[in-house]
Amino acid sequence: MYARFNAEGFMGHGGRGWRGGRGWRGKGGWQQADLPSAEDAPAWFAGRLPDDWFVEAPEVTVDREEIIVVGRLPELAETFDDDAARSAAEAGRISRFREETRDERIEIARQAEHQYNRKVAWGARVGDTEELFTTLSAPVMTRLRQPERRVLDTLVDAGVARSRSEALAWAVRLVGQHADEWLGELRDAMSKVDDLRSRGPEL
Repeated sequence: MYARFNAEGFMGHGGRGWRGGRGWRGKGGWQQADLPSAEDAPAWFAGRLPDDWFVEAPEVTVDREEIIVVGRLPELAETFDDDAARSAAEAGRISRFREETRDERIEIARQAEHQYNRKVAWGARVGDTEELFTTLSAPVMTRLRQPERRVLDTLVDAGVARSRSEALAWAVRLVGQHADEWLGELRDAMSKVDDLRSRGPEL
């Protein structure tokens, strides 16, 4: 079976086939051997993006298939009757940014994809509202024994997920939310191993 992990919608590989190897989300880290390093991607985007897009340096996350760039837009100056109205206004502001910057974002993404050999996706946040624009959905192959399959089937039968693949994606998100500190330590450890491997022994 396989699952497609997706933050919002699906975008294809743009002609590239599925790539194996290892990689991870974050600065630096465990890079795949046949991919260019993306350690400088946050700095590249900070220097490349127009100064008036975001109020601070964008958050840039990287794995072996994709770079996601999320920036904070200026806060809304208006006052609103309730939280629902504010959320609607924030969503509208993000939608306006998406439309107004579409052509330039496409060109910046094209340059970054050429440099880093990864797809680029975008997102924006205003106040407590955040939206990711169309992001990459990557198939992940796995084999599960009956106890693991029964876990997924229970989630489907209970209505938590519509299919085994959706249940698997849900489980991965849940682990990520509750094991963030441990995963961060694991990524740091892998980054150190990667640095030692690249340097080689000191003779």
